[in-house]
Amino acid sequence: MTVISLNTTRIDEKRIKRSAAQACDGIAPNFPLDKLIAVNPFWKLISNSQQDVSAKAHALAGITAVMPASHWLDLYKEGEISDSAIAHSLVQYEVNQDSKSFLSTLSDSNVKVQLPLITEHFDGFRSASEMTWREECLFQISQFCAAYFQHESPLVHIEGNSPADTLYKSWLNGLKHDAGINVLMNTIGLKKIFETLPTTVDALLLEASESLELDSSKAQDYFYALLMSINGWSSFIAYRMWLKDENELQGLLAIRLAWELIVYRYYNKHHSEEANQVKTRWSYLLNHLSAKIEQFKREERSLWVMMYAYEYEQQQRMQAKLVSCSPAQQMQADVQAVFCIDVRSEVIRRVLELQSPTVKTMGFAGFFGMPIAYAPANTDAQRPQLPGLLAPQLSVSEKGTEPYRAEFIQQRSTWHKWSKSPLGSFSMVESAGWWYAFKLLKNSWLPSMKENPVNSLSHEAEWEISNEHGPISLDDKVALAAGALKMMGMSKFSPTVLLVGHGSKSRNNLHAAGLDCGACGGQSGEVNVRVLAQLLNDEKVRDVLQSMGYKIAGNTRFIPALHNTTTDDVECFDNSVPEKVKNWLLKAKHQAQKERAKHYSTNLQFESDKKRDQRFQQRASDWSQVQPEWGLAGNSSFIIGPRQRTRGVDLEGKTFLHDYTWQTDLDSSVLETLMTAPMIVTNWINAQYNASVTDNEKLGSGNKVLHNAVGNNIGVFEGNSGDLRIGLSKQSLHNGTRWVHQPQRLSVYIVAPNHKILEIVNKHTMLQELINNDWLYLFSWEKQAVIERLYKGKWYKSHGLSM
Repeated sequence: MTVISLNTTRIDEKRIKRSAAQACDGIAPNFPLDKLIAVNPFWKLISNSQQDVSAKAHALAGITAVMPASHWLDLYKEGEISDSAIAHSLVQYEVNQDSKSFLSTLSDSNVKVQLPLITEHFDGFRSASEMTWREECLFQISQFCAAYFQHESPLVHIEGNSPADTLYKSWLNGLKHDAGINVLMNTIGLKKIFETLPTTVDALLLEASESLELDSSKAQDYFYALLMSINGWSSFIAYRMWLKDENELQGLLAIRLAWELIVYRYYNKHHSEEANQVKTRWSYLLNHLSAKIEQFKREERSLWVMMYAYEYEQQQRMQAKLVSCSPAQQMQADVQAVFCIDVRSEVIRRVLELQSPTVKTMGFAGFFGMPIAYAPANTDAQRPQLPGLLAPQLSVSEKGTEPYRAEFIQQRSTWHKWSKSPLGSFSMVESAGWWYAFKLLKNSWLPSMKENPVNSLSHEAEWEISNEHGPISLDDKVALAAGALKMMGMSKFSPTVLLVGHGSKSRNNLHAAGLDCGACGGQSGEVNVRVLAQLLNDEKVRDVLQSMGYKIAGNTRFIPALHNTTTDDVECFDNSVPEKVKNWLLKAKHQAQKERAKHYSTNLQFESDKKRDQRFQQRASDWSQVQPEWGLAGNSSFIIGPRQRTRGVDLEGKTFLHDYTWQTDLDSSVLETLMTAPMIVTNWINAQYNASVTDNEKLGSGNKVLHNAVGNNIGVFEGNSGDLRIGLSKQSLHNGTRWVHQPQRLSVYIVAPNHKILEIVNKHTMLQELINNDWLYLFSWEKQAVIERLYKGKWYKSHGLSM
């Protein structure tokens, strides 16, 4: 048989290397379990429109980034999308159809995605009883990575000229000594092919490209498809690169590309006709990728029309609430309570304000302006206490902590890690005997609340704040406190000021850190509020703040507190909380629980406060509970503005709320910070939830019941192997009947003049890309009755009257 190659392009060495680097640059990071934060899985691709990214991800990786037609039709039938919203969307997308005829054409696609991977094509020659090449590549690479990236790796690390080379060389060394693959794959002579592989990343990239006659102009897409075929490990290594600017990811790309070369060389030697067929088919597919991507874009267009219609419908309903609400009158506050902007705070804030008109709540980013890492005294541990976008500038530790406490915690922590391992419970029963078996039964029948062992070190402590030179000066403390007050917009102070961080409580939950906070490295806000309260209660700090215009009365007490988002308890870490404030917090808890109860059980809403509270506490301490809480499911909007604008408005626990007053932000520096930090973080959270729903197999983490920890905190397998899973489990998104989180892009509302918002957007390419490429919606709400949308540099009326 004569085969005519469809690829006549000469290999361009520089272009191949550049394509490899660009493909690696397209992978977003995925943070480990103990530092878990939500990340937009397409973050590195926002310079392209979301529709283009969706079509490309579909063509190259089989990823679904938008819900199918059946999903949108169900929402239409339920009244969540109106005919007028569809008509509006059709105009925006320049579709020349009316709503009725458009809806009649909607149906789910049955088109099978053919990925541009050689191993996928050769799987067509495997029998149904044999393991596929795709499965073997994934299994072998995933097992290697799990061993390689463990803190105490059992593998021999073969040092190379770069981290990428070290990763690749270490894999190659292990592969050459693996005699089991031949048996597993029912092949002969694979080991000899392993011996032919180049020993460096650069050499492998070039040799594979030449052997496969890869068109240099198609290399970037092909390399991206390879990385996305092991997206979990690609994303984890992208996290390591996020911390340290070294392109280790090229090592993983070389490993995956090496498997393409191995399989091709095997068939070329033993089954040349099949090899020629696959080579021809694969080359044809690569050469027609652009057309394939355009085809997917056309096919998905109707789905984006429906998604925009749904978003527009929800925006109009919310905006009708906002513009019709009369701003609350400002009263002298008996208590001010500053909460994190997390959507779970919206409910507790709203019901707390119902207790008295003299209760004032505010929203502030949950790290409370403290750019710190927590370093428990007498340990070598350190963990960041701020969003992943930022780096800690200071460290904090307890003063006067006895060394034996840290030793005790370390023992508990080791025990805790052992029990979390895939087979840990069984080995612990065997090693510890009947005592641990009894403990397992006790946890099943009489569950109790437990916390991360490190957290208990922070309780009841006086804090020392240090930089690289040692404890910080009074001037530095004042600057830290003043910066927080400025960002919070606080100039008047009640006798009681609650600084309320938040954290989640659950048992036997590998993704517990993700519930603690979706942004701040998977940590609760307890350390942050304790440190800030100590600063603001310090008489020396207050004296200087007074001279800066912050009039804090002598009877004002800043009280650190923690909102448990699973149970809605607010725990205050100070004995000076007024009795009436305690009563308000208790009543607010019961009302918040009643509101949240409808998301778990219809009957739970009608139980007594006491019984309902018992049920919530039980959920939090039940180690078999796969849905201790819904986390940030449902998040859809972010409002940056004064609380008076939204006080009393039921935002259904779907809105991030950050206080901001533009009139006092003369240079717009605070607004710029909010738009380039919290707004980005909320986009990441929203995008991760959306992606985990649209494609839970590739961008979510599947069935939580089957999760096993990899290397303690690296991530999770679903089962005992496969790719490292990223994103959210299905149990965090679906109640067994329907999706609790309905995918929709974040809508950001800013109470500020249009020109101030536009000036900031024009300064930051990142913001322009997010807004103009349809990754989020940006609205201004300066005047109460008018809301306008910014899109591609122009303002458009979204709701209200022209004024």
